[in-house]
Amino acid sequence: MRTDKIKRVLIANRGEIAVRIIRACREMGITSIAICSDIDKDALHAQLADECICIGSYKLKDSYLNMERILSAAIAADVDAIHPGFGFLSENSKFVKMCEECHFTFIGPSMESMEKMGNKSEARRVMKEAGVPVIPGGDRPYVDALEAKKEADDMGYPVIIKAVSGGGGKGMRIVEKAEDFLDLFATAQKESENAFGDRNMYLEKYLAHCRHIEVQILADKQGNVVHLGERDCSIQRKHQKVIEETPSVAVSPELRKKLGETAVRAAKAAEYFSAGTIEFLLDQDEKFYFMEMNTRIQVEHPVTEEVTGIDIVKEMIKIAEGKSLSFQQEDIKINGHAIECRINAESPEEHFAPCPGTIQSLHLPGGNGIRIDSAIYQGYKIPSCYDSMIAKLIVHGENREAAIQKLHSALSEIVIEGVKTNVDFQYRMIEEPAFHEGDVNWINENYFA
Repeated sequence: MRTDKIKRVLIANRGEIAVRIIRACREMGITSIAICSDIDKDALHAQLADECICIGSYKLKDSYLNMERILSAAIAADVDAIHPGFGFLSENSKFVKMCEECHFTFIGPSMESMEKMGNKSEARRVMKEAGVPVIPGGDRPYVDALEAKKEADDMGYPVIIKAVSGGGGKGMRIVEKAEDFLDLFATAQKESENAFGDRNMYLEKYLAHCRHIEVQILADKQGNVVHLGERDCSIQRKHQKVIEETPSVAVSPELRKKLGETAVRAAKAAEYFSAGTIEFLLDQDEKFYFMEMNTRIQVEHPVTEEVTGIDIVKEMIKIAEGKSLSFQQEDIKINGHAIECRINAESPEEHFAPCPGTIQSLHLPGGNGIRIDSAIYQGYKIPSCYDSMIAKLIVHGENREAAIQKLHSALSEIVIEGVKTNVDFQYRMIEEPAFHEGDVNWINENYFA
């Protein structure tokens, strides 16, 4: 594995995260090489990169999930390193191993850490041994539904079925009563098999009315680990995050310190380096439980960057080069409040159905404390074969109310014509008194029922 200065990076991704990485590389004097599918030749990431290689058709197996073609492109482009972004191959330990065998630096964690934390059952075991509180539930995977049901019956309902190799809400079902278990187990298992090629499932006690709190960590190869505070990602639709913010209104300074220290302990237990996220459930009594670790950069990383001033993508590259963190925990300060809205090409009025098409007119807001991470432009044709998220709107204010007002103003300024989006839906949601009061349960129960 190379640990010297990285000069050429291949970005194994598309869309706004590829654009985000390209810009970080440009600021660091690093040459960026994009890959694209045939349908993405006119995509912004393909145009902004210093070089671009088309590696296959729009089908994921022929392009963004095709390890051999990606590595062939990396060899042809003579790169030093590969950044996976999020999604696609970002948490695939086989891809990490293949990068190393081809003598490319993988800008992310080691294969061993990824495997340890990517397998949910193994991650629970590691966390328990490290003294990190975990959600009550099973410590073994199941393939057979009847065996799993015996544990669910003993545990008591409601329970949640999860894919061992899961993420992004796929392969997950909440079971309220015993008679529904077998059908829901089969549905979740089929979804897991289709998404991850894995039929192994595990069970946890379902904790209702909890907040989804995650802690961003950065760790170098010398064993130094710091946390960058928490993000509140509790507003979700079908386990997909909709709005994220930091700091959380539900987290006191004392709890923040405890969460951060626990996240650092978790990362050290996994022998982790690079950027990562420890995800917790926080109940109404301020008890928190480890859910999972995301061994990659997160969609919502910009809110953390806004309140800390730390460029997480650049830090990932520096860590991959073998450099030590240039700051310690006491250097990390949380300044103000940041909120992110995910802008999707979808129709909330039609059960959030994706709405691909051509952007005929576009205006995005700007100004102090307003950031747009996106890969769209006027005339861009949004393909139907990829994720419907087309932009992220991030605002930063001196406090939460100032950030909400800025978000309100920015959303009202967005113009995207030619496709339906969730902009108006987001606007209505943040107008709710419950949102201003930080009542995520009301929002989830009334907007995503």
